[in-house]
Amino acid sequence: MPSVPNPAAVAVIDDHATLPSLPGRPLSPTPSTLSTSSIDKKSRADVEVEASKDDLADPDEGSVTRLTDWLLRRVPKSEGDRIATKRSVYDDPNLARHYWPKETYENIHRFDPAARWTVAEEKSLVRKIDWKVMAWAALSFSALNLDRNNLGAANSDNILKDLGMTTDDFNLAGSGSLDTHADVCLDFIPDLILYLSYFYTKNELPFRLSLFWMSSNVCSIVSSFISFGVLHMRGVLGKAGWRWLFLVEGLITLSIGIATFFRMPPSPTQTRTWFRPKGWFTEREETICVSRVLRDDPSKGDMHNREGLTIKRLWQACCDYDLWPLYILGLMFGIPPSPPSTYLTLSLRKLGFGTFETNLLTIPSTVVGILTMFGITWISERVNDRSFVSMAEDIWTLPCLVALYCLPANPNQWIYFTVASILVSYPYTHPIQVGWCSRNSGSVASRTVNASLYNMFVQLSSVIASFIYRSDDAPRYLRGNRVLIAIACVNLLVLYPSTKAYYVWRNRQRDKIWDQMTPEERSNYLETTKDIGNRRLDFRFAH
Repeated sequence: MPSVPNPAAVAVIDDHATLPSLPGRPLSPTPSTLSTSSIDKKSRADVEVEASKDDLADPDEGSVTRLTDWLLRRVPKSEGDRIATKRSVYDDPNLARHYWPKETYENIHRFDPAARWTVAEEKSLVRKIDWKVMAWAALSFSALNLDRNNLGAANSDNILKDLGMTTDDFNLAGSGSLDTHADVCLDFIPDLILYLSYFYTKNELPFRLSLFWMSSNVCSIVSSFISFGVLHMRGVLGKAGWRWLFLVEGLITLSIGIATFFRMPPSPTQTRTWFRPKGWFTEREETICVSRVLRDDPSKGDMHNREGLTIKRLWQACCDYDLWPLYILGLMFGIPPSPPSTYLTLSLRKLGFGTFETNLLTIPSTVVGILTMFGITWISERVNDRSFVSMAEDIWTLPCLVALYCLPANPNQWIYFTVASILVSYPYTHPIQVGWCSRNSGSVASRTVNASLYNMFVQLSSVIASFIYRSDDAPRYLRGNRVLIAIACVNLLVLYPSTKAYYVWRNRQRDKIWDQMTPEERSNYLETTKDIGNRRLDFRFAH
């Protein structure tokens, strides 16, 4: 089949009908013509499954991850031999040529639109991907956050007093370290999310992203225990405990970083190397992995994974105004809980808790944060909503901020600990919004740039938040908490509802144009359009 430069999701089914548009994902056809094939006899001995269009699964079937199924890795016996291959544009020869991967696409030799696989095969492959790819991606992300978390522990070990700094100096230094961290997040997080998208479908990825950020919380717990032990080294060789902490956790991060360079392969079909001669997957598994991802989102075949972005594509991604509402959310959503989280260890020390008690007291909120983050991400996929579900972070934070504001000047230390711990246990909606931004980008070329821009605004929000609690407002930070309460109200009453309304309006605009086109006009549009990604008339935004 010919190579088409810019494959995208299509709404055309056949000459007579279309499926209703689905936000932020391709419109998958009911194929009018389907090539049948049997499951590979080499890999499935004595088993031959004839694939007809009735055998193909609906694109939305099984789109929600069930927690118990994922934890137990169970596949009902009656379901194991059912065909798991989802319907897509590749099942219609008249449409497939519009969405064929580029000739330079690194996995094209394993892409087989006629391939069919069972539920049991797919579950087994995804389980292997979870352990081989996702687990190490989470570990490397945890290493990124290990050095960030040690600043809070250093505060509990009197780093400000040792260095002769005030809390305002701490805010300024924190904003500088956030700028440095932003550089890492713009080389690291968007690329890693894009990397995971090579292995997972759109409906599988948000759940994995929640695990991705949950690993950061697990890292915080581990860091607390490390800090508890290492900070006891205060005085060894005349050094403060926090200096030893920076050294130990820095060496851990460095070791994981070096190992990651060798551990992570470029793509599902490039896992074989001199130190891993057998690779991770069989040829059959590579075919399933590549084919199911492209059937789910044909746009993932429009770039080689080492292909550089042109200045034109970079500029187009930056000028994509349809993603600006998400950038504004990225700037604002994280501000309300940020100062109380940053100042938690400082506040606990000032209320009379010791260095080691303080580090251990940060663990309960981190554990609860893992549960709330997982729960809100699962709910988002379950109800297929991002805008309103993402409001949960501010809904959780707002009453806690009001409670902090109302505490007396010298609160009981356990009352303050309880209120502050509940606040910082908020359901972190960043994984939802990162996945939301990725979906609404609509192409591989813009996905990384848009995710980077989104993360830039998230990091900028951290810089802004670091200047809200000021020394002249201590110790109650009444002015600062009023600001945080106001921002939370703006997020809840203005930004999230407005973003929802905007994407609903944009989809209706597209529907109005697309629904009035004849099948011939749609086909001609697909043949001739220069629109790419989310600029195409057949693209619908997630909200």
